[in-house]
Amino acid sequence: MANHKSAEKRIRQTAKRRARNMARRNRIRTSLRKFEDALKTGDKTAAETAFASVMPEMHRGVTKGVLHKKTAARKLSRLNKRLKALG
Repeated sequence: MANHKSAEKRIRQTAKRRARNMARRNRIRTSLRKFEDALKTGDKTAAETAFASVMPEMHRGVTKGVLHKKTAARKLSRLNKRLKALG
């Protein structure tokens, strides 16, 4: 266990950050799941609206440090490719 005040504070900060990052990651995964469901049904308009909600979540994940920039770019590119193939 922590022996210094600074170490105790660091533990509190780490727990807060971890919870925040997990929530962000879950939001991204949920939006991805909605997009996948829209693709499975074959509804192009639903897939487009779902993709429009995935994009800002992924970019927000990049700016907040949850995802790497190139990882988000690669995933969005692949999702967009699947969306274009639907229509």
